[in-house]
Parts: sequence; structure tokens; C-alpha cells
Amino acid sequence: MNLTGKKALILGLANKHSIAYGIAKSLVDSGVELILSYASASLAKRVLPIADELGVQDCIQCDLSKDYEIQNLFRLVSSKWKNLDYLVHSVAFAPSSELNIPFHHTSRHGFLTAMDVSVYTFIAAMKEAEHLMQPGGSAITISYYGAQKVVPNYGVMGVAKAALEGSVRYLAHSMGEHGVRINAISAGPLRTLSSSAIGGVSQMQRRIEKSAPLGRNIEPDDVAKTALYLLSDLASGVTGETLFVDAGMNIMAY
Repeated sequence: MNLTGKKALILGLANKHSIAYGIAKSLVDSGVELILSYASASLAKRVLPIADELGVQDCIQCDLSKDYEIQNLFRLVSSKWKNLDYLVHSVAFAPSSELNIPFHHTSRHGFLTAMDVSVYTFIAAMKEAEHLMQPGGSAITISYYGAQKVVPNYGVMGVAKAALEGSVRYLAHSMGEHGVRINAISAGPLRTLSSSAIGGVSQMQRRIEKSAPLGRNIEPDDVAKTALYLLSDLASGVTGETLFVDAGMNIMAY
């Protein structure tokens, strides 16, 4: 796919195993110019070499839980580019103490943190991106099956992902008047920095190999190709959707 001349901002790149990395690489391979954003100084040693690998000149630290940092990020983006074609939101977090516990033991702090970082950051980013994104623009975020069905040990993150998918629908409506599309990818379980905190991921992957219609686990490339479709004009009539990329596991009753 040739997307030469398009410009994309990637939020939430953490390392080479993250979903955001696979999407970023696919975009670069398709000719898209990128700006990468990462959460904290501690991640710089992982992210900056990735930027070099991908030939990305601008890599900006931004704590998305702080409005002034989001505003500063988009000021920097607008100083580089007159417009933004694509936005990729691959951001999720809950304190590790809130995972792998009975859901009714979720703390107020843990609940609010998960909602703030995993959900509100997408809304806040779209607010700041509004003046940069022209008709035909597109944004995606990353969800998971735990938004719609109970996944043991996922706890408060499942509720946050449900809120994220709801936010996608509302953002699709509010950004639709600007001609901007908003969608989500519900990716099957992958070994990432985020999933490493959740117990039972290996067992889930083994179950998928036995039960999914395709009889295999997904790879990061499966998600990246779907992201290219949703971001590009190939999906020009698609907005407000959550598209499963999980080898078909979500259709199974067991």
C-alpha cells in the first residue's frame, strides 16, 4: 500500500514488542512520515533506537495523564506539520496491584487511573488533534476481548476497555462532522509489556491455538495490517467500529 505523503502520530510506543511498534513499522514501510510519542524518560532507551531504525526524526516524550503535556505535544506536532492524517493511540495502564485480584477489590485510585490513562487520553488527544486533522483523517485505538466478556485476572482493565470502545463510538459521532473516522482494533493476546502483568496469558494463547477458527495465535503483523486498512482510504466508510483481530476466537462459545 502506497501512503507516501501521509503523516501519522503514534502514541504509546514502548518497545519492539508493542503493538504500536508493529503499526509504526507498517506505516513507515508504506511511505508514511511519523512522529513518535513515549510516556517517560525511562522508556527513551528503548524508543529512541526504534526511531533511528524506522528513520523517524521526531520522538517526543509526553505523559498523557497531564493535559499540559498533551497540549505541548500537539504544539510541537503543529510546528512540524500543517496537518495530521493519522493518529494511533496504543495506551493502556492500571497499577499492577489492581490486576490478578477479585474485581470487587478494585480500589478507587486503581479504577480512576485505569480510566484516565487507558480511556481519557484518547479523548484528550483527539481534542488537541481536531485542528490538525482534515476530512479523510483517521484515528485508531487498541482494545481487547475483555471489554465485552470477562477475562480472568484482567479486572479493571476490562472495564476500562469497555469504556474505550464506548468512547470510540462517541468520538466517531463528534469527529464525523469534521470528516474524521475513529475506530478500534480488538487484538487477541500478544506478549507485550502491558500483557506481562496479567496472569494466564500463556494459557489463553494455548486455548486459542486449540479453539480459534484459524487454529493459531495472532502475530503483531496481523494487527498492523488491519491498522493500515482502518487508517487508509480503503476503510473510507468505516467509523465507530471495534474490529476483532483474534484469529476468530471472539465468535466461539467455548
